[in-house]
Amino acid sequence: METAKLGKTGFDVSVVGQGCWQFGGNWGEVSNDESLGVLHAAADGGVTFYDTADVYGNGHSEELIGQFLRERRDDSLVVATKLGRRAKPLVAEAFTRENLRAWTERSLRLLGVDVIDLTQLHCPPTVVFSDAAVYDAMDELVDDGWIRNYGVSVETVEEALTALEHPGVATIQLICNVFRRKPLEQVLPAAKAAGVGIIARVPLASGLLSGRFTADTTFVATDHRTYNRNGESFDQGETFSGVPYEVGVEAAQEFAALVPEGVTPAQYALRWILDQDGISTVIPGASRATQAAANAAAADLPPLTAEQSTALAELYDRRIREYVHGRW
Repeated sequence: METAKLGKTGFDVSVVGQGCWQFGGNWGEVSNDESLGVLHAAADGGVTFYDTADVYGNGHSEELIGQFLRERRDDSLVVATKLGRRAKPLVAEAFTRENLRAWTERSLRLLGVDVIDLTQLHCPPTVVFSDAAVYDAMDELVDDGWIRNYGVSVETVEEALTALEHPGVATIQLICNVFRRKPLEQVLPAAKAAGVGIIARVPLASGLLSGRFTADTTFVATDHRTYNRNGESFDQGETFSGVPYEVGVEAAQEFAALVPEGVTPAQYALRWILDQDGISTVIPGASRATQAAANAAAADLPPLTAEQSTALAELYDRRIREYVHGRW
């Protein structure tokens, strides 16, 4: 597996990582055995970067990763978590020094580690990204040896650009995929210039880009693709990348028709992300070991040709841009 420098962290990580949101229940039920199978299959495929959050299953995802680390015993593995979304209510005033330390202490315990490789502010209220006291508290966590690095997870381009103004930020996690291209315009060049790593999440637009869904596809009630299509529970952009489902399904079918023989649509979508200058790693989710292995294999595909990239850009402009480009 090819590796890349993860911004200011000093870590070299696999260009395809493993997202672990699905272990928390918001994607339907994934058993503990299936979850651990995914983690081990990813590692077998060369994945060294794992991204979770304290809110995924209210800590269950972190606990599973802790078990995986004990089973794997591999010092090359880098684990990132996120903090802040457990705040009730989720308001800027919750991001105090005391809460940041309490949340971090809990993650340390659940992960079973002495220090966290990377902690990220987890899509907090926008004003938090401008709060110097929050960054001071994160710097203190580094100085005290609780975390090695910190970054931010954002919803919008503007939040990312604000976070880049703070020198302690090592990484920015954002949504970037064939159906969400706005970060390519400003964020990726600015982050690269600042030496900040970019972690691309929701790379398959919540599964749309796998090409498996139809207009009649349904999801279980506990799956956010059922209950958050209009942003009822959290930012709408996290579900199908903010693209209306019916529009996304039709566009995804066109996307699948552009995929070359011998490559799955999901792998092609991941390969496109790896081609974008400035992205350090992409973190697809997986609910089965076979999916994790196939995702890892996307790193072995050749870069898209100019003609292939142009065809995907045309598809975005024609079918997707009007729904997402001006919002995030």
